[in-house]
Amino acid sequence: QNKKIGSLNVTMALRLVTSRVAASASSRSLAVAVRSTNAAAKAAAATSLPSFSVSRFQNLQQPASCLSTDASANLDAVPPPAEKIVLPPMVYIAGEEMTHYASNLLLDQWIKPYFDISAWEYFDLSCKARDESDDKVLHDAVAAGARVGAIFKEPTITPNAIQVKEMGLSKAFGSPNGAMRRGWNGITISRDTIHIEGVELGYKNPVLFERHAVGGEYGAGWNEVGAGTLLTTYIPKDGTPPFVVDKRDLTDDHNVAVVYHNPYDNVIDLAHHFFKRCLDGNVTPYIVTKKTVFKWQEGFWATMKEIFDKEYKTQFEKAGLLERSGGDLQHLISDAATMQLIRWTDGGFGMAAHNYDGDMLTDQIAQVHRSPGFITSNLVGKADDGRIIKEFEASHGTVTDLWLEHLAGKETSLNPLGIVEAMMGAMNHSAGLALETNPNDEVTKDMHAKVLNYTSTLRLALHNTFRYGQGTRDMTGPEGYTTEDFVGKVAWRLGRYLAKQEEETPPPVLEEPDRHYRRNYDVDHTSLRKLFEKYEDGSGNLDYKKFSKMLTKMGVAPEKSKKEDEKVDEVKNV
Repeated sequence: QNKKIGSLNVTMALRLVTSRVAASASSRSLAVAVRSTNAAAKAAAATSLPSFSVSRFQNLQQPASCLSTDASANLDAVPPPAEKIVLPPMVYIAGEEMTHYASNLLLDQWIKPYFDISAWEYFDLSCKARDESDDKVLHDAVAAGARVGAIFKEPTITPNAIQVKEMGLSKAFGSPNGAMRRGWNGITISRDTIHIEGVELGYKNPVLFERHAVGGEYGAGWNEVGAGTLLTTYIPKDGTPPFVVDKRDLTDDHNVAVVYHNPYDNVIDLAHHFFKRCLDGNVTPYIVTKKTVFKWQEGFWATMKEIFDKEYKTQFEKAGLLERSGGDLQHLISDAATMQLIRWTDGGFGMAAHNYDGDMLTDQIAQVHRSPGFITSNLVGKADDGRIIKEFEASHGTVTDLWLEHLAGKETSLNPLGIVEAMMGAMNHSAGLALETNPNDEVTKDMHAKVLNYTSTLRLALHNTFRYGQGTRDMTGPEGYTTEDFVGKVAWRLGRYLAKQEEETPPPVLEEPDRHYRRNYDVDHTSLRKLFEKYEDGSGNLDYKKFSKMLTKMGVAPEKSKKEDEKVDEVKNV
């Protein structure tokens, strides 16, 4: 018997001690540890789809009935936990049309069963809500985002003249993005390729992109003018004399005069954010400008290069990430970057550019990779007190064509991948901010760990649903799942994956496993017992088990006699 016990190593001993019966459905809670992909895949072997109902989060438009109603499907459904995890504050900005409808499905079936989201602050940025509030809702949302620091945003509509008339709006409201970038001191818009392990997409490895969040054409002032002289004058804030930045004579009778600037103070923050992300993502960095023609862009490159040489070059060299770029940070003319995005389909690189160039180049990345639904879009800003503000959204629009089909009662098949990545990113950032505020609070630490585990498990469930051929029609063809059925299938798989992680009771805090579990355990208990009896004074303060453990741990317990050729190496056999 002792030989059998001695053959168990410490790892097996821990498994035996911590083994517990799986949790009952009424007492489930999210586990902190993520199970392996293989174990999760085995748990997802069945393919039946549970029926479900759709509840409202806020002004949810009811769906057409496109769901499986097979009663037998409920046999495989996993009941949600009885106790939900309370999430910290987060700003939720709702949009409209198909992406709003899909987002509500995700909330009802993927988020609400596991989390209490009552601390989330909700703002309706539909055109109707903006019109009814005279855009006060936008200002309130921006203020809340600056205060909370973690924002999820659904795609919204910036109405054109035709839509203003169709919707009966009082005016054409501008894009909310500009107000958000200004209100949150926008530094950069991070746009990265989304990858599904086991599914081949456009780029084999990640591509990261940082788009300067402010300046350029998007904030330009302009007017139509005739023949004459255009004078651009700078008036310094410090009271020093003004001077002319540009003077030009206009000879045409019809001209458009455009004036814009690029604020460069936050390029330092952009540089640090970009280089850190490239190191974390194990990709090679490139800086993109058109400085050979647009001389005023030289400052962007110069700042990025200075930060790189001073603080990051050595780290990139040690990581071997400069081999493909000639051993240094490389500058790419925007025209060349356009060509390289098509050629470098192995991925493994990152780019940083001005606002407009970044907008254009990330659209190209989306097309090479597959579509705008397969890249992220995260605005990174900075509060006045130095806190990082992050807003997460899908990089695509409201998907009007599918919305019109949905309203007509037809089946739709929207891939929610970009929306889900944004929602998970916002949840992770919100939990991270809470942990930064209360790093020693056990409840906060537990919540943070469970949120990270949940989002990792949701991502696994989502990706595996595609891999099992149960994806939306953009991925699996005309036989693919409808919008509602896909959300239901992922919800089913998520529930099963999470259930496999649960324990009936929290695992106990263990003492060091007995040393006799080791293969080379050779303590002579007969001699040790005699030694114990010699020193035990009859008070009961020392028992044999503690005495044996102490001497064994110290390495002074008497050992059984061995022949020389039977001795084993202590290090090799633990």
